[in-house]
Formats: sequence, structure tokens, C-alpha cells
Amino acid sequence: MFDSIFQEGEGNAITTGDIFLALGVALLAGIVFATMCFYKTRSTKSFLMATALLPMVVALVIILVNGNIGAGVAIAGAFSLVRFRSAPGTAKEICIIFISMAAGLAFGMGYLAYGAIFMVGAGAALMVCETFKIWERKPVLKEKNVRITIPENLDYPTVFNDIFEKYTEKYEMVKMKTTNMGSMFRVDYHIVMKDVTQEREMVDELRMRNGNLEVIVQRTDYTGSEL
Repeated sequence: MFDSIFQEGEGNAITTGDIFLALGVALLAGIVFATMCFYKTRSTKSFLMATALLPMVVALVIILVNGNIGAGVAIAGAFSLVRFRSAPGTAKEICIIFISMAAGLAFGMGYLAYGAIFMVGAGAALMVCETFKIWERKPVLKEKNVRITIPENLDYPTVFNDIFEKYTEKYEMVKMKTTNMGSMFRVDYHIVMKDVTQEREMVDELRMRNGNLEVIVQRTDYTGSEL
């Protein structure tokens, strides 16, 4: 059961049936794994489709290079260049991609039982973590990230100090970036609010100070990236 279905040696050539069996099991395991990943998550449909198909794709690459892991990884690495055209994704989503690729390697080498058990076990571990919220940090409502766009004629290091001292327990400028051909600054702050109900009043004063340009306030645990 745990031996490779691709038996090497004289008289043991890989058959078409073995190839389709490996690809079929890889696809089925990928669908089951993607379904388990969908449990209590916010992943997009396109990401789950990619998760379901990736083991079969990797398995086919390994089969076509006759089990040469080095050549297979090199080819898959060339294919992965398309990742630079999409969002970076979260650590969890990247981990799911690696799980799918590792299982695809097992399927491509003919170890169907190992690949299937690995994918189901990894999916079960993800479900347990999602169910019991293991290692999940509860967001602190008073902590905010603030991004403010200001014209170049304002002194960005100190222009908002009095406003933040009024509405926050502490504040820190963590990033500054020029934008709009250098005619504006985009400044990022990490703040701790004194009273979260005064957020609207603080934003109004910031808008009056920066000439009604863009002001963004978001949770510290928020990420806008997705796969």
C-alpha cells in the first residue's frame, strides 16, 4: 500500500493506467484538501481552485521528468514566476501552497498513500486550528494604523503631533513615502486611541490639517492581500 506504483527496473515500465491513477488520486486529494481549507476561512474561490489542481499539476511535472526531483523542481520554479503578477497572500495561504506542492511530489513519485494521508492530515490540522482559534491574537480595538496623505509644504514630522496628543495615549510615525511625483507625502502612524468613539472627531481634524486629502484608519491585524 505504501510502495510506489511506479516500479522501476527491467520489465516494469510505467503504464498509462498508472499515470492516470496517480493523477486521479492527486486531483481527488486536492479537492478534499481544498474543501477542508475552505472551513471557516475567507479564501477566494480562485485560490481554492488552484489548491485543488496544484497537486495534480506538480505530479504530472514529476512524471514527465521521470521522477527526477531536481529537474521537476527547476521546471516548477520557472512556472512559479507568474506569482509576481498577483497579491503576496498571507502566511497561511503560502503554507497551503507548499502543502499542495509537497503532496504533488509524492503523487508524482507514485507514493499515493503517503500523499493522500499527508494532505488529509494537514487539512485536519488546519481545521483544528481554525475551530479552536489556536495562537490567534485578539485585536486590540484601541490600536490603529493611520495613513495620511499631506502636501509637500507641510512639515510631516510634527504637523499632526498636537492632534494625536489630544486623541491618543501614544503615537509613533513608522513610515514616510513620497507620492504623486514627489509633490505629496504619505505618512504612516501606529497609534493607541484614548477613546475609540472619538475616531471620527480625530479624522475630521486630520482632514482639516492636511487639506482634505486621503486619511486611512485601519485595524493593526488587517491585511488587504489575498490570493
